[in-house]
Amino acid sequence: MDSNLNFGVDPSKRILVTGGAGFLGSHLCEKLLGLGHEVLCVDNFFTGRKENIAHLLGHPRFELVRHDVCLPLYVEVDQIYNLACPASPAYYQRDPIQTTKVSVLGAMNMLGLAKRVGARVLQASTSEIYGDPRVHPQTEDYTGNVNPIGLRACYDEGKRCAESLMFDYHRQHGVEIRVIRIFNTYGPRMASGDGRVISNFIVQALAGVPLTIYGDGSQTRSFCYVDDLLDGMVRLMDASPGVTGPVNMGNPAEITVFELARRIIEMTGSRSRIDRHPLPADDPCRRKPDITVAGKLLGWQPHIPLDEGLQKTIAYFRSTLAQRSDAPAPVLETTA
Repeated sequence: MDSNLNFGVDPSKRILVTGGAGFLGSHLCEKLLGLGHEVLCVDNFFTGRKENIAHLLGHPRFELVRHDVCLPLYVEVDQIYNLACPASPAYYQRDPIQTTKVSVLGAMNMLGLAKRVGARVLQASTSEIYGDPRVHPQTEDYTGNVNPIGLRACYDEGKRCAESLMFDYHRQHGVEIRVIRIFNTYGPRMASGDGRVISNFIVQALAGVPLTIYGDGSQTRSFCYVDDLLDGMVRLMDASPGVTGPVNMGNPAEITVFELARRIIEMTGSRSRIDRHPLPADDPCRRKPDITVAGKLLGWQPHIPLDEGLQKTIAYFRSTLAQRSDAPAPVLETTA
């Protein structure tokens, strides 16, 4: 076991998860409960969904609080996972000013809380801070190729500022921080109309409507199944003091958007065709994480191959869409 991991300590902690009713947050709440922790789930349900955490409401170590992280929160906790923020273009471009506020004010409020109570805080950052990268694969020391005034800037720049705040609070106040840069992650509980490429392709394929590709489909993405991502996230939070990050986490297996569409059509048995539309502004052409740091510091690497993860995700959408026969086909806003 890597010396940076402290899994021998008492695992019973009170842990705050902001954005805990979202796709990643709800899975994280489940995982932390399974590890024996008390979990305080905070969400304002702007993009989070109550059905994601409904099965946890009766758990004796789970508590739900409806709260906007743009406002201060006064609780006693040992650790804070700050996941609160719309994470897909369809959502974060709906109210870009609020998106920036959530990233910046939310980080400030969680850091203020961590400072007051002596908690460790993990910031869920993103591969989007690299912009449309000129370095491939992306390493943590790459500072990015970003557009600070584009349509995606509310999210990209908000997350970049949140990282700055994390390290300033660490340097100035000694707050224990962890920064994870999350690459494309997928799995059950993704929202059907959130603008992410895997969920949209699956929903479109199951509905028998055309799969929408932007550009010629040659742009690449790397997809990490949610269980692998959460394992890395918890490893980073529980690493020895001094392991601040940033740490890339994602699956470095790269695939073109066109090949992903073709594979999902095949796996769903769909007769959908593929339609092409103009590429949105600032959409990255290539995206692939270099996860060397995560391997060295945390002993982490993803294990679930894309086809296995897609099978689980397709099964989830088959089930949920069968219960919502009136669910409309989503409008794909990006290839994120």
